Amino acid sequence: MNRLRLSQQRGHEDKGWIESYHSFSFETYYDPDYLGYRSLCVLNEENIKGGKGLGEQVHKDMEVLTYVVSGVLEYKDNLGNTSVIREGELFLLSAGTGITHSEYNLSHHIPVHFFQLWFTPNQSSLIPTITQRVFSSIAKWGQWCLIASQNGREGSLRVHQDVNVYATVLDSDGILVFEGLPDRYYWIQVLSGTFLVQKEIMHQGDGFALSEELRIEVSCLEGGELLLIDQA
Repeated sequence: MNRLRLSQQRGHEDKGWIESYHSFSFETYYDPDYLGYRSLCVLNEENIKGGKGLGEQVHKDMEVLTYVVSGVLEYKDNLGNTSVIREGELFLLSAGTGITHSEYNLSHHIPVHFFQLWFTPNQSSLIPTITQRVFSSIAKWGQWCLIASQNGREGSLRVHQDVNVYATVLDSDGILVFEGLPDRYYWIQVLSGTFLVQKEIMHQGDGFALSEELRIEVSCLEGGELLLIDQA
């Protein structure tokens, strides 16, 4: 069954220094109709003010994909890893047996805006790892750019789950088709712009759960970027 998840229907929390939107139930936000979608258990949009950040968090057996839309995010963990994630970069944490980490806005003046996708892994107790990639706008322009996959093909980040995550950037009037399979499940998330997906208008922040689709057609009404998540 296909279901549209409008931006304003998401969980919303504003603490002043951080503003969060939750597509699925997360921490204090609970919606029994949105507990996740297949292995995708968290899809958050975050905005952190300059000089602020998320203190130490402990994760175990989780694949956490972070995509910075604007600004600069600093990552640190108890294994001694430090990374700077800039605009347009993707960062994957495979938490495995457990890891303690923090994320801070590296700028004292400019907010950082990012999306986080959490997937339950198909293996437990893996050795914790981090990986980072840059996928240029040119690589995403007018085509499906594979940014994460189970086998890390085409230079994508390797996720320990049967998922493929694609990104595309389209101009107004651009059209793109994804050839689906009847036994796969899809989630589309609009990062920016306005799109027509399977005859449904989608704006920034909207999500769309799709299944049993052999052809997914995306038409761009206002230039922007979206993600397509393909799952078992």
